[in-house]
Amino acid sequence: MKTKVICLCLFWYIHVCPADINRFPIITNQRSPAMIVWSNYAPRTEISPTFSIDSRAGREKNPALRIDSNSPEQFGFWQCRIDNIIPEQQYRFSAWYRTKGVQNDRRSVIARLEWFDKNGRSLRPPEYCLDVEISRRWKKVEYIAQAPQKSVSVDIQLSLGFIKGTVWWDAISLVPVTNLTERICRVATIFHRPNNTKSPAQSVEEFCRLVETNNPGNLDFVCLPEGITVIGTGKSYYDVSEPIPGPTTERLGKLASKIHAYIIAGLYERHNHIVYNTAVLMDRNGKLIGIYRKTHLPREEWEKGITPGNEYPIFQTDIGKIGIIICWDLQFPEPARTMAAKGAEIIFIPIWGGSEILAKARAIENSVFLVTSTYDMRSFVIDPTGGICAEATSSSPFISTEISLNKIYYQPWTGNMKTRTWKEWRPDIRW
Repeated sequence: MKTKVICLCLFWYIHVCPADINRFPIITNQRSPAMIVWSNYAPRTEISPTFSIDSRAGREKNPALRIDSNSPEQFGFWQCRIDNIIPEQQYRFSAWYRTKGVQNDRRSVIARLEWFDKNGRSLRPPEYCLDVEISRRWKKVEYIAQAPQKSVSVDIQLSLGFIKGTVWWDAISLVPVTNLTERICRVATIFHRPNNTKSPAQSVEEFCRLVETNNPGNLDFVCLPEGITVIGTGKSYYDVSEPIPGPTTERLGKLASKIHAYIIAGLYERHNHIVYNTAVLMDRNGKLIGIYRKTHLPREEWEKGITPGNEYPIFQTDIGKIGIIICWDLQFPEPARTMAAKGAEIIFIPIWGGSEILAKARAIENSVFLVTSTYDMRSFVIDPTGGICAEATSSSPFISTEISLNKIYYQPWTGNMKTRTWKEWRPDIRW
């Protein structure tokens, strides 16, 4: 009798109530998950992956939405529509996924939101979510967005494509949020060129006095130029090179501690017999917490004995992640692109001189803030659209400004490229 009951229940589930097969829970503003009807989509039948609900594949052995792709040509997504959206309300979307056979999650595993008005018209380009956490083979994606004016609904789309592999989706949530802390960052840059100084220490002291004299008292970052130990001295790179930590980092550390801000500055590092063109990062307490060795050297430097670095590090600060590149690195897209891909939100550039157009391009193409400090070009702060937030000049050699790190910049026609970029970038193609 027990066997018959189980069989009858299974028959009812599959044949009598087929719509329930595509019901899957979402956490909304309700106390318990809501069962939402999901549908699947592919641009054409012949490139459609296979969709199913895997009964025990979730994070806690619960059901999970599953997509199987049998070839790189396939692409499709599970989707559902959430109604009763409040216009201009901020929402936090999150979901967890795990994969099998997927080499590049950022390109092949895509979660996105698309907002609609009462007539079903899309109000802006879809917004893409990035991975923010890993736990037990599962990755969490998250995105916070403000619903557009006139929005009444939003589509959630969970995709797999361009790979032979499998993805499972679970723990999907879309909840309104309030009282989000705006991440305001106060950055400063310098436009100053010491002349006829007697020593590296004297040149460095000119920069330190400039910062101390003009410090507004609430800075987070100060960017100094490239080669602050050689400018104005008439000496060679080798003459001014020093170990790190060394006398210059000690002086910069005192400055950082005094103004309670991070300091970025370029100097020449001597490591045994090797000399690097290096940028250092001092924290608010005056501690050396990072170095970046210039990776792309012009022939004028390697002909004079400078050795290139070989890493693109990023640095975690109490504001967020930052990257540092130096001068000629700006000429090439890879340094800034790699650091942005690792999560850098601001890229600082101690630079002798270079292309202002390329500086704007690096900010735009990576959707990051970019701060230059220079001798022979403009010392400025650039936003992710290429706009200039502030500039230090010969008449105002120290300038500071506030930038918002959680502000979303929507580009015309393309939307928020800060997250979209990584879904369409192709680092797998090599020349």
